[in-house]
Amino acid sequence: MGDRTVPGGADAADALEAALLAEPGSPEWKRLRWRAGRRGMKELDVLFARYLEHGWPTADAAERRAFLALLELQDPELARLVLARAGVVAEDPARAALVEKLTDGRYARLPA
Repeated sequence: MGDRTVPGGADAADALEAALLAEPGSPEWKRLRWRAGRRGMKELDVLFARYLEHGWPTADAAERRAFLALLELQDPELARLVLARAGVVAEDPARAALVEKLTDGRYARLPA
């Protein structure tokens, strides 16, 4: 049996691949929604829930990878990136594009 706690192990790669392929309503997508909605900051919870509902279904693999990477960040760093729009690094164009999409207002008025 594989060790699910080993970062970068085969199980982690399988989980990442399953997450990238997650479609609305699937068990993996429900896990993503749970992770995204339990951040500890209401603003991030709402923003990420709206993105998963309205942006994830049409997102390409690069954007989905960027979103999954954002979920791995700690709340203070994530709030700085997404809410304050600070520190978005141009070396990661997918992350920069996703943060721009999250912060440009397109998800501000949509139901979660």
